[in-house]
Amino acid sequence: MIRVLIVDDHAIVRKGLAQALSETEDLIAAGEADNAAHAVNQIRTGDWDVVLMDVSMPGRSGIDLLKQIKQERPALPVLMLSMYPEDQYAVQLLKLGASGYLTKDSSPEELVTAIRTVATGRRHIRASVAELLVEDMTRAGAEPHETLSQREDQIFRLLASGQAVSQIAESLFLSVKTVSTYRTRVLEKMGLKNNAELTLYAIKHGLID
Repeated sequence: MIRVLIVDDHAIVRKGLAQALSETEDLIAAGEADNAAHAVNQIRTGDWDVVLMDVSMPGRSGIDLLKQIKQERPALPVLMLSMYPEDQYAVQLLKLGASGYLTKDSSPEELVTAIRTVATGRRHIRASVAELLVEDMTRAGAEPHETLSQREDQIFRLLASGQAVSQIAESLFLSVKTVSTYRTRVLEKMGLKNNAELTLYAIKHGLID
């Protein structure tokens, strides 16, 4: 029997996942945790074959929790489950040691297959995620701006040209919050601190006039 620890802050999600596992003969939802602290305690005191964990939780995120699990129990398979698209977190989480990444719109059948796969020590990687991994490997050694997605690059160039977040939001029909999120992501990916550094970088690389 494969013993699964379900980590998610929503009770209805935990119940639904447990129900899906109960319909199999070899999987059991042997424990639950609704936050990172509870999960750490469960992992330290319990005997688990797989941890099924949400990426987004209040307090410490699933990303931080994954790092800790891999430090304390490196051989314990962790399957990440998220509402976010694969291109936002999948590659990062797999690099941190996750055994797989599924979105919450995955079918119960794929979930069960994924748990069985990672329980054997293998990774469960969808074809779409494999493509993202290949793209990430291809970008290794590339210039920082070449690692940006199409939308990130678009916003980077607008910021570098001196446009304010509110102006960009209006022109692209996006919310200010969304553009601000993209700005933060661009700065992180490029290792820069502010818009002034974005502008200097763009000028240096001939990306704006």
